[in-house]
Amino acid sequence: MADVKQHALNEPARPGYFVPYAQGLISSLHLVIRSSGDDPASVVESVRKTLARQDPELALHDVRSMQDYLTGSIASSRFETLLLAAFAVLALVLTAVGLYGVVAYGVALRTREFGIRLALGARTGEVLALVLRGGIGLAGTGLLLGIAAAAFATRLLAGALNGVDPLDPMTFGFVSAALLAVAVLASYLPARRATHVDPIRALRCE
Repeated sequence: MADVKQHALNEPARPGYFVPYAQGLISSLHLVIRSSGDDPASVVESVRKTLARQDPELALHDVRSMQDYLTGSIASSRFETLLLAAFAVLALVLTAVGLYGVVAYGVALRTREFGIRLALGARTGEVLALVLRGGIGLAGTGLLLGIAAAAFATRLLAGALNGVDPLDPMTFGFVSAALLAVAVLASYLPARRATHVDPIRALRCE
Protein backbone atom coordinates (compact mmCIF):
# COMPACT_ATOMS: atom_id res chain seq x y z
CA MET A 1 0.00 0.00 0.00
CA ALA A 2 1.29 3.45 -0.89
CA ASP A 3 -0.93 5.71 1.22
CA VAL A 4 -0.58 4.53 4.83
CA LYS A 5 -0.72 7.04 7.68
CA GLN A 6 0.40 5.09 10.69
CA HIS A 7 0.16 7.51 13.60
CA ALA A 8 -1.56 10.79 12.68
CA LEU A 9 -3.69 12.29 9.92
CA ASN A 10 -1.27 15.15 9.30
CA GLU A 11 1.76 12.96 8.76
CA PRO A 12 2.89 12.25 5.20
CA ALA A 13 1.63 9.03 3.66
CA ARG A 14 4.25 6.30 3.45
CA PRO A 15 4.38 2.91 1.75
CA GLY A 16 3.34 0.01 3.94
CA TYR A 17 2.97 -3.73 3.75
CA PHE A 18 1.24 -6.51 5.69
CA VAL A 19 2.87 -9.59 7.21
CA PRO A 20 1.31 -12.57 9.00
CA TYR A 21 1.17 -12.16 12.78
CA ALA A 22 2.40 -15.72 13.18
CA GLN A 23 5.83 -14.73 11.87
CA GLY A 24 6.44 -12.79 15.07
CA LEU A 25 7.46 -9.53 13.41
CA ILE A 26 4.77 -7.49 15.16
CA SER A 27 5.22 -6.62 18.83
CA SER A 28 1.67 -5.36 19.40
CA LEU A 29 -1.58 -6.39 17.79
CA HIS A 30 -4.42 -4.06 16.82
CA LEU A 31 -7.73 -5.32 15.54
CA VAL A 32 -9.92 -3.24 13.24
CA ILE A 33 -13.45 -4.63 13.13
CA ARG A 34 -16.28 -3.41 10.92
CA SER A 35 -19.73 -3.78 12.43
CA SER A 36 -23.00 -3.62 10.51
CA GLY A 37 -25.07 -2.87 13.63
CA ASP A 38 -26.08 0.52 14.97
CA ASP A 39 -24.19 -0.09 18.22
CA PRO A 40 -20.55 -1.08 17.57
CA ALA A 41 -20.02 -1.73 21.28
CA SER A 42 -22.43 -4.66 21.10
CA VAL A 43 -19.89 -6.78 19.20
CA VAL A 44 -17.11 -6.34 21.78
CA GLU A 45 -18.16 -9.32 23.88
CA SER A 46 -18.41 -11.64 20.88
CA VAL A 47 -14.95 -10.56 19.74
CA ARG A 48 -13.59 -11.16 23.23
CA LYS A 49 -14.98 -14.70 23.23
CA THR A 50 -13.59 -15.39 19.76
CA LEU A 51 -10.11 -14.26 20.85
CA ALA A 52 -10.32 -16.41 23.98
CA ARG A 53 -11.03 -19.46 21.84
CA GLN A 54 -8.04 -18.71 19.59
CA ASP A 55 -5.59 -17.84 22.36
CA PRO A 56 -6.65 -17.59 26.03
CA GLU A 57 -3.56 -15.48 26.81
CA LEU A 58 -4.63 -12.65 24.50
CA ALA A 59 -6.21 -9.74 26.39
CA LEU A 60 -8.65 -7.37 24.70
CA HIS A 61 -8.26 -3.81 26.01
CA ASP A 62 -8.56 -0.18 24.95
CA VAL A 63 -11.62 -0.83 22.79
CA ARG A 64 -12.67 2.32 20.95
CA SER A 65 -14.75 3.16 17.95
CA MET A 66 -12.99 4.58 14.90
CA GLN A 67 -14.66 7.92 15.51
CA ASP A 68 -13.31 8.03 19.07
CA TYR A 69 -9.87 7.06 17.82
CA LEU A 70 -9.86 9.81 15.19
CA THR A 71 -11.19 12.35 17.69
CA GLY A 72 -8.39 11.52 20.10
CA SER A 73 -5.73 11.68 17.41
CA ILE A 74 -6.70 15.23 16.38
CA ALA A 75 -7.54 16.54 19.87
CA SER A 76 -4.32 18.51 20.16
CA SER A 77 -4.64 20.00 16.67
CA ARG A 78 -8.29 20.85 17.30
CA PHE A 79 -7.41 22.68 20.54
CA GLU A 80 -4.70 24.65 18.77
CA THR A 81 -7.13 25.54 15.99
CA LEU A 82 -9.79 26.71 18.46
CA LEU A 83 -7.18 28.76 20.29
CA LEU A 84 -6.02 30.40 17.07
CA ALA A 85 -9.65 31.03 16.09
CA ALA A 86 -10.29 32.74 19.44
CA PHE A 87 -7.27 35.00 18.93
CA ALA A 88 -8.42 35.69 15.36
CA VAL A 89 -11.87 36.77 16.58
CA LEU A 90 -10.23 38.97 19.21
CA ALA A 91 -8.00 40.52 16.55
CA LEU A 92 -11.05 41.15 14.35
CA VAL A 93 -12.85 42.91 17.22
CA LEU A 94 -9.78 45.02 17.99
CA THR A 95 -9.50 45.87 14.29
CA ALA A 96 -13.11 47.04 14.21
CA VAL A 97 -12.70 49.11 17.38
CA GLY A 98 -9.43 50.61 16.19
CA LEU A 99 -10.78 51.47 12.76
CA TYR A 100 -13.89 52.99 14.28
CA GLY A 101 -11.75 55.10 16.59
CA VAL A 102 -9.51 56.34 13.79
CA VAL A 103 -12.40 57.22 11.48
CA ALA A 104 -14.41 58.82 14.29
CA TYR A 105 -11.41 60.94 15.29
CA GLY A 106 -10.92 61.98 11.67
CA VAL A 107 -14.59 62.96 11.42
CA ALA A 108 -14.29 65.03 14.60
CA LEU A 109 -11.27 66.88 13.18
CA ARG A 110 -13.12 67.59 9.92
CA THR A 111 -16.35 68.78 11.49
CA ARG A 112 -15.83 72.32 10.18
CA GLU A 113 -15.07 70.99 6.68
CA PHE A 114 -18.23 68.89 6.61
CA GLY A 115 -20.25 71.86 7.85
CA ILE A 116 -18.91 74.03 5.05
CA ARG A 117 -19.63 71.32 2.47
CA LEU A 118 -23.20 70.97 3.69
CA ALA A 119 -23.65 74.73 3.82
CA LEU A 120 -22.48 75.02 0.22
CA GLY A 121 -25.06 72.49 -0.91
CA ALA A 122 -23.33 69.14 -0.60
CA ARG A 123 -25.76 66.27 -0.21
CA THR A 124 -25.59 64.02 2.82
CA GLY A 125 -24.91 61.05 0.55
CA GLU A 126 -21.79 62.75 -0.79
CA VAL A 127 -20.48 63.39 2.73
CA LEU A 128 -21.30 59.81 3.68
CA ALA A 129 -19.42 58.47 0.64
CA LEU A 130 -16.45 60.74 1.39
CA VAL A 131 -16.02 59.38 4.91
CA LEU A 132 -16.63 55.78 3.81
CA ARG A 133 -14.00 56.04 1.08
CA GLY A 134 -11.45 57.22 3.62
CA GLY A 135 -12.19 54.41 6.06
CA ILE A 136 -12.36 51.69 3.44
CA GLY A 137 -9.21 52.99 1.75
CA LEU A 138 -7.37 52.81 5.07
CA ALA A 139 -8.66 49.30 5.67
CA GLY A 140 -7.86 48.23 2.11
CA THR A 141 -4.24 49.32 2.45
CA GLY A 142 -3.92 47.38 5.68
CA LEU A 143 -5.63 44.39 4.10
CA LEU A 144 -3.18 44.26 1.19
CA LEU A 145 -0.23 44.42 3.58
CA GLY A 146 -1.87 41.76 5.76
CA ILE A 147 -2.44 39.39 2.84
CA ALA A 148 1.21 39.68 1.85
CA ALA A 149 2.33 38.98 5.42
CA ALA A 150 -0.16 36.10 5.77
CA ALA A 151 1.01 34.51 2.52
CA PHE A 152 4.51 34.39 3.99
CA ALA A 153 3.45 33.30 7.49
CA THR A 154 1.20 30.45 6.33
CA ARG A 155 4.22 28.62 4.96
CA LEU A 156 5.39 28.26 8.55
CA LEU A 157 2.06 26.58 9.43
CA ALA A 158 2.04 24.17 6.49
CA GLY A 159 3.02 21.25 8.72
CA ALA A 160 -0.04 21.79 10.95
CA LEU A 161 -2.52 21.76 8.06
CA ASN A 162 -4.17 18.58 6.83
CA GLY A 163 -5.62 18.60 3.34
CA VAL A 164 -5.63 22.40 3.15
CA ASP A 165 -3.40 24.46 0.91
CA PRO A 166 -1.54 27.14 2.94
CA LEU A 167 -2.47 29.61 0.17
CA ASP A 168 -6.07 28.43 -0.16
CA PRO A 169 -7.81 31.15 -2.23
CA MET A 170 -11.21 30.47 -0.67
CA THR A 171 -9.86 31.06 2.83
CA PHE A 172 -8.07 34.25 1.81
CA GLY A 173 -11.17 35.46 -0.03
CA PHE A 174 -13.52 34.77 2.88
CA VAL A 175 -11.25 36.45 5.42
CA SER A 176 -10.73 39.46 3.14
CA ALA A 177 -14.50 39.81 2.65
CA ALA A 178 -15.09 39.57 6.40
CA LEU A 179 -12.47 42.23 7.13
CA LEU A 180 -13.90 44.54 4.47
CA ALA A 181 -17.39 44.07 5.94
CA VAL A 182 -16.04 45.00 9.37
CA ALA A 183 -14.30 48.02 7.85
CA VAL A 184 -17.51 49.19 6.17
CA LEU A 185 -19.47 48.82 9.41
CA ALA A 186 -16.80 50.55 11.49
CA SER A 187 -16.66 53.42 8.98
CA TYR A 188 -20.40 53.75 8.48
CA LEU A 189 -21.21 54.88 12.02
CA PRO A 190 -18.82 57.87 12.02
CA ALA A 191 -19.82 58.62 8.42
CA ARG A 192 -23.47 58.65 9.43
CA ARG A 193 -22.63 61.07 12.22
CA ALA A 194 -20.86 63.36 9.74
CA THR A 195 -24.04 63.68 7.67
CA HIS A 196 -25.89 65.09 10.70
CA VAL A 197 -23.43 67.93 11.30
CA ASP A 198 -25.25 71.22 11.73
CA PRO A 199 -23.57 73.67 9.29
CA ILE A 200 -24.19 76.69 11.51
CA ARG A 201 -22.80 75.00 14.61
CA ALA A 202 -19.84 73.62 12.64
CA LEU A 203 -18.96 77.09 11.35
CA ARG A 204 -19.09 78.49 14.90
CA CYS A 205 -16.89 75.78 16.40
CA GLU A 206 -13.71 77.75 15.62
